[in-house]
Amino acid sequence: MGPKILITGPIMEKGLKLLQQYFEIEGNLEKSMTKKEILDSVADKVAIVTTTGTSIDKEIFDKGKNLRAVSTVSVGYDHIDLEEATKHGVYVTHTPHVLTESTAVYAIGLMLSVFRRINEFDRYVRAGKWNKGFTISENLSFDLQGKVLGIIGLGRIGKRVAEIAKTFGLKIIYYDIVLPDYATSLGAEYRDLDSLLAEADIVSLHCSLNPTSYHLINEEALNKMKKTAVLINTSRGPVVDEKALIKALKEGKIAGAGLDVFEKEPLPSDSELLKLENVVLSPHRASSGYETRTAMSVLAANNLISVLKGQMPPALVNKEVLNVRPLKDIKIL
Repeated sequence: MGPKILITGPIMEKGLKLLQQYFEIEGNLEKSMTKKEILDSVADKVAIVTTTGTSIDKEIFDKGKNLRAVSTVSVGYDHIDLEEATKHGVYVTHTPHVLTESTAVYAIGLMLSVFRRINEFDRYVRAGKWNKGFTISENLSFDLQGKVLGIIGLGRIGKRVAEIAKTFGLKIIYYDIVLPDYATSLGAEYRDLDSLLAEADIVSLHCSLNPTSYHLINEEALNKMKKTAVLINTSRGPVVDEKALIKALKEGKIAGAGLDVFEKEPLPSDSELLKLENVVLSPHRASSGYETRTAMSVLAANNLISVLKGQMPPALVNKEVLNVRPLKDIKIL
């Protein structure tokens, strides 16, 4: 039997089989483990494989004295305390790149659903309200061609969204703290945040969650948007101040929103968002394509195998850990 690792929840079969070639696996492959279950199991494990639904914090790192790596099956890693991981000499890896296409296409789908009011019209028909023909000016939406898409965060996913959006005839503007070289070839024009919010017909969020992006879209920001504009979020829920968004949607400060992520997940059953017609809600499924989730699981497995072979993994998050605990001291495979 190989070294013991803990898997805190279900992963795709192809990634699991790869891990089984190298490790003795414990955990729960049916549902996410609780914090107590992780603490009770982590002491003799050399690594953890996890997802965004599970928090890996100081208490777990303190208890897991044999831990050498945490591999998350996600591009986001804000559920892992990186400072504590580095302090404990634990390598943290994630799964970027492989979910770019799936997430970008999903964001475009939300844009279409909200901007063209597809979900609203679906509910209209299902409710039996379509009992007569419409006049030429009733139940209208807006065409995409010629509209302005404002992308906040022109990284891998934001870039792909821009590429797809151009095929619909959208003008692309963007805001980012980094000005990528490829922006010019994309035909994307830089704007400061205030200018982007004021100009865009669609604002799509593709930034990571960090102290500077927390509640980046707040009441002040929403008030700068057009009343006909819509907000799309497939990044992280806390980038948007949800209370301020609900207020803006109810008061008609913006026309609508398409949300795949929320401040609290799962979305509470008493959330006012559930009562609003001008919002499309999705349960954090932007990267949920079968092929994408399989690729994520395989990359997570390869990240972990590489680290424990003493090799640089494909996607290391906390590069500072190399100075705390060199890869040669990690090697056990």
